[in-house]
Amino acid sequence: MTTDINQIGSQKVKSITSGETVELKSFWENQNVAIIFFRRWGCMLCRLWAKEHNIKLIGIGVEEAGSKDFINGKYFDGDLYYVDNISTYQLLGFKRFNVVTIITSLFWKQSRDAIFKGRGMGLGGDFKGDWVQTGGAVLVGKGGNLLRHFTQTGPGDHLSNKDILKTEAKP
Repeated sequence: MTTDINQIGSQKVKSITSGETVELKSFWENQNVAIIFFRRWGCMLCRLWAKEHNIKLIGIGVEEAGSKDFINGKYFDGDLYYVDNISTYQLLGFKRFNVVTIITSLFWKQSRDAIFKGRGMGLGGDFKGDWVQTGGAVLVGKGGNLLRHFTQTGPGDHLSNKDILKTEAKP
């Protein structure tokens, strides 16, 4: 895992809507940004996380698979991209589960609470894509100042709006 903002900034992502490929650093060159790295587009817990963030964000996924359903469901009010290479997730220290650990993690209180909440909101999910990858978030200030690096420990783990706003509000 690295928190070298230059190395992170050189990673490339592709826009789901336009197909344009850009380097991550282009998001923070002229403004502060919160970038959420979703586990996968069809994950109900990721959809819940996206729905709860009612601020302008950049969302990045592991792959394109399932992204159209995510867009059509209007789970996220922001620009969506996917990584050119899974090494971006590895570089940021986002771990991969295996079959046993991902199933076990769904029984954690944090995951059960998120599943219950997501079902209550009518958020569905599917099994498209890489379902053993974790994600996280990076909050970067204008010009490349890394303000916060968050890594999921399980599928129900996420950075709250309050934490994002508190970090972004710091001088």
